[in-house]
Amino acid sequence: MAGQGPTSDIPSVFDDEDSGSGRGAVRIASVAALGGLLFGYDSAVINGAVDAIQKHFEVNNASLGFAVASALLGAAAGAMTAGRVADRVGRLAVMKIAAVLFFISAIGTGLAANVGMIVLFRIVGGVGVGVASVIAPAYIAETSPARIRGRLGSLQQLAIVTGIFVSLAIDYLLAHLAGGASNELWLGMEAWRWMFLA
Repeated sequence: MAGQGPTSDIPSVFDDEDSGSGRGAVRIASVAALGGLLFGYDSAVINGAVDAIQKHFEVNNASLGFAVASALLGAAAGAMTAGRVADRVGRLAVMKIAAVLFFISAIGTGLAANVGMIVLFRIVGGVGVGVASVIAPAYIAETSPARIRGRLGSLQQLAIVTGIFVSLAIDYLLAHLAGGASNELWLGMEAWRWMFLA
């Protein structure tokens, strides 16, 4: 038969008899995994800014360490409450809330006037991380056909490590362009601020 090759009987991840659209499941899982990308980015972006933040705000190591780790407080709170909130308003709505929290955290941290503001907005971002780490995998599992659920579920982990890589690459690029993370880059703001705003 024309168009039939030796692999024509091998199922594709894009074709699924259960859902009628394997392509749709792949698209849904890919979009849901963007939460993992933001999770990875938010978790690692501060690494390129630590020394510049300490120098700019003249804080001691303990205060700096708390500012860096404060996102974990928010992540714990987000992870503990995400399921209950999702049961009330739906997983998709909760993922949108997490995206808004990431956005607020990025703007707030990038424009912070003191280290206390960094702590506050890191906690806000941490809530987004906690929510995304609970809800996105559940959403992917619920919307994926059984035959390809494992493969699509791994997209979340791939997105997390991709986010970490992208954030560190952006940190390096911005610091390199400015001649150091503490130096001004654009609009009179230091490169470390742009690391969060990127």
